[in-house]
Amino acid sequence: MKAAPDPNPAAPATPQTPSPVLAPSVTHYENFPVASWLCPAHLRPAIAAIYGFARTADDIADEGDATSEARLLDLAAFRADLLACAEGLPVSARWPAVFGPLAPVMAQYRLPVPLLDDLLTAFEQDVKKTRAGAGYADAAELLDYCRRSANPVGRLLLHLYGVSDEASLAQSDAVCSALQLINFWQDFSVDLPRGRYYLPQDRCAALGVDPKAPGAGPETSVLIAEMHQWTMELMQKGSKLAKKLPGRVGWELRLVVQGGLRVLEKSRRLGVRTLQQRPRLGGRDAPLLLWRALRM
Repeated sequence: MKAAPDPNPAAPATPQTPSPVLAPSVTHYENFPVASWLCPAHLRPAIAAIYGFARTADDIADEGDATSEARLLDLAAFRADLLACAEGLPVSARWPAVFGPLAPVMAQYRLPVPLLDDLLTAFEQDVKKTRAGAGYADAAELLDYCRRSANPVGRLLLHLYGVSDEASLAQSDAVCSALQLINFWQDFSVDLPRGRYYLPQDRCAALGVDPKAPGAGPETSVLIAEMHQWTMELMQKGSKLAKKLPGRVGWELRLVVQGGLRVLEKSRRLGVRTLQQRPRLGGRDAPLLLWRALRM
């Protein structure tokens, strides 16, 4: 799974280490850590609780040496605790750091449970595809994965901010999907050795590229450039939301958009070298991100 918490329109894009408000089970590099100073103080616990839920479930699917069968059983148990938590019923003792903070947030804000469950279906899909050594047939299948792995986080955060109109939700989906795709193109060097294949198979076939072992030739360069262009257009489609949202949430979204575009920019410069090298944000990017956010 490609870190559903990364792609969300209400998390800051300033490059830093993971947020100190949360101690996930595994240390992760995040382009877009949550609950920064830009978030209204009263929403930080809720945002951290959502992040903790998504991050822990992602770790169940992705980290350690467990078998795929064990991962799927654990995700099923995690879902059972989610449903119990939503009903105000006792949960298991396995994940107190997740459901302890999440329970009052779900009650206070009436978080849509289907959005949280969508994240779990995406994590389960990742386990199953990795076990089968399977990839994604085309762009539509990739976007369906993004719809469940990334878009729910943005919608949950907009829910906290009281934004629910269809136009804003669609723009949030575009930003979240773009961020998820950026994470794919950023992580070739990590995912390919682990059996995670995200290049669309139809485009690979058309260009003569092996989606499981893309070479460094011109065909792969063309394919990666196509993915970058598609992703940039998707981000631009959703970025108008930043101008609609008032106050801190609007500025957060501006930074998220610019952070994602900056990672994509670095990926485009590397081209096929991203197969071996992971582009990432660093402290030197912060002034540029702030300047670009101001210019939006």
